[in-house]
Parts: sequence; C-alpha cells; structure tokens
Amino acid sequence: MRLVTAIREREWPLVLGAALFVSLLTAGYYYNITFVQLGLIDLGTRLVGMSSSTVSLWMGALALLTFLTAVVVGVTMDRRGWSRDLRTKFRLLTLVVTVQFVLTAVAPAIRTVPAFGAWIVGCSLALGLGFPVSFSLAIDFVPVPDRGYVAAAITALTYFGANALPLAWSIDVFSALLTPAMVPGVLVLAVLSSGRIERVETLVDEWATQHERFGRGRFCDDGPVTVRTLAFWSPVALLFGVFFIDSLGFLRIIETPALVLSSWQSPDFGTRLAIAVVHAVGAGMAGVLYVNFDRNGLFLWIFALFGFTYVLYTSDLRVAAFFPGAASDPSILNPLFYSLTVSFYTTLNFALWPDLSTAETIGTHAAIGVGMAGWLATFLSTAVALSLEHADVGLLTHLNLVNALALLLLVALAVGLYSRRVYALARGDTA
Repeated sequence: MRLVTAIREREWPLVLGAALFVSLLTAGYYYNITFVQLGLIDLGTRLVGMSSSTVSLWMGALALLTFLTAVVVGVTMDRRGWSRDLRTKFRLLTLVVTVQFVLTAVAPAIRTVPAFGAWIVGCSLALGLGFPVSFSLAIDFVPVPDRGYVAAAITALTYFGANALPLAWSIDVFSALLTPAMVPGVLVLAVLSSGRIERVETLVDEWATQHERFGRGRFCDDGPVTVRTLAFWSPVALLFGVFFIDSLGFLRIIETPALVLSSWQSPDFGTRLAIAVVHAVGAGMAGVLYVNFDRNGLFLWIFALFGFTYVLYTSDLRVAAFFPGAASDPSILNPLFYSLTVSFYTTLNFALWPDLSTAETIGTHAAIGVGMAGWLATFLSTAVALSLEHADVGLLTHLNLVNALALLLLVALAVGLYSRRVYALARGDTA
C-alpha cells in the first residue's frame, strides 16, 4: 500500500489528504443512508401526514432530480477544468455542506406538503452538486493502488456507525445528531477554501498537484475510458442492476415489521453489532478482492451473494407458509448475508469511478456512474415497488422477483464473460 509507505516515510501531506477524503466521504455517505433514505420517510409520513406511497413518490423525485443535477454539474466540472482545480472543489463542497447543514436543522419543523416539496428540491440540488465533487477528490487524495482499500475503509466506517449506534429511524433523532456534527465539517472546508492561512495554503498547494503524480485510473491503462466506450457503460449497467435489486428488495423488507425488527431495528444490541461487524468485514474483503482481481469477478460475487441472500429470506417465508407451527423468528443469517453483499457493492462503487477516469473525465464519469447506477436505479425501483404494492403482490412473491433478477444478472454476466473469452481465443488472443 502506498499509504503505508507514506506513513513509514512520514509523507504527512499524503496521509492527511487520504484521511480527509475518508472523513468527507464517510460523513457524506452516512448522511445519505440515514438522514436522507430513512429520515425523510419518517418526516413525510409522521410529521407531514402523507401516505407511504406518496412519500415514496417524493423520494423517487428526489433521486431523479439529484441525478439530473449531478450530470449537469459533472459535465460542467470537466469542461471548465474544475475537476483539476482542488480549490474550486473545496469551495463547492463548502457550499454543499452549508446548505445541507441548514436543511438538516430545519427538517423537523416541516409540517406541510409544499414545504416538504421545497425541502426535497433543495436537498436534490445539494446532493447533485455534492457527489460529483466529492467523488472527484479521489484523484487528488488517493493513490491508484490504494483506492480499493480506501473505499473499503469508507464503507466499513459508514455502515459500522449506522448499525452499531442505537438510533431510532426518526427525523428528529437524525437531525439532533447530524446538525452539530456538521459544524466542524463546514469550518474545515471553509478554512481550506479561504486562501487566507499560509500554512493551509502550502498544504493545499501540495495536494493540488498530487493527481499529476498519481496518474490515470487503474482501468485506463489501455487508453482513456470515455462515455462513448463499452468499458464505461458495462460497469454502469452492472451497478445499475445491483442498486436496483438492492433498493427493490430493501424497500419491502423495511416495511415488514417482523423482518426489520429482527435486524436493523432490533432492540437487541448484539444483533445490530453483528450486522455492523459483518459490514466492516465484508468491506475489507471487497477491498482486497478489488485490488487483486478484475472488477467483473467482484460483480459475479455480488450477484451470487444477492441471489443466495434472497434464497434465505424466501426459504424462511416458505417454511412459515407451509408449516405455520414450525415457524420461528427470522434468522439472523438473512440480514448478515445481506449486509455482506451491500458492503461488497458499496466498496466497488466508491473505488470504480476514479479508476475508470482521468483528471479530465472524473466529473462526468462520477456524475453519470453514481447518478445513474445509484440515484436513477433507486428512482425506478421505487416506482416498481409502488406498482407491486398497488397490485397487492405478497411479500414472498416480491422477494422471489428480486431473487430472480439477481440470478438472471448473475447468469447473464457469467455467459457474457465466457463468450468474450471464447471470442478472444478464436481470434488467437491467449492473454
């Protein structure tokens, strides 16, 4: 690891920059999976008084607007050279975190649908500006050989904190926790972007040239990857499938009290701690696999784990349906394997886009990759989940559908990789 060598040789600017990147991405992702994904559901249903279906539609709108905003921001960053200008990125992030601080503080006071809608728009714009900028910092702070390990650290810290901390999924609780926690972030980013402190400026000058020494991403060795190439769109499509499957299944799981109260909202701290530990272990495994193997192998693992996880969930439901007397509490293995899978694909998502990019393309690639694979997939899966709910599709049938999609993508990827290898051998390429 380049960062380990940097610690031994006391290259503190490099080490401090990587630590800053991990802190920013961990805080941002924790905010997203707690306050945005879980807190807004509570805000819309409990405080504003909307139905779950209506709130889901608003969440879908948030995802779609975030995606569109991100694409505009990412393309603009590359065309104007902001992707290579660290100070500009610090200024943009200062704006993003300041806006999110205000939105987080006022969220518990919202009581009307128009106010909720205005809040959704403001949040979408902040998120759409924030994630292309934050993901692009990888080229400034993380050496190419270490990106898998750094992505694993972000994933492990985020999910460990989200699951180990005994918090109710309430907008009031999340706001009370995150509002004061965001103050140091605003101050640090303001100092870094101010240009008024000589020692800080010297450090930023050092960071600003690191991307030139790091070079292009790992998967650009055979030439730059562009949005016109299959090398870019194939991982976008695969991660879109991953996020779609995850969201489609998780939306139904958290609406089933027996499943969520025996896992992520269990009153037993030991259960939540086990989930947190598995998340951290899974992230570490994914980081090692990412660094040492081809990304397609990791995708195979992800789809296989999703398929196996939903086999576990559906098996429990079948046993309960056919043998009511033999039914017991949901197995802890189900959320543990689910958590393992989520850590795998989250680690891949953090590491992949910088490694498919150069300093000139990271803004566009991060915006389209994360936006389409994450936010747009969430928008579409929310719409599908609502359609299934309105059609009175049962829990077992819903999860069977999710499992079938995971297995379909697993088989399709395996067949595609095999066909590509056969084609290469037929052309005489033995590499």
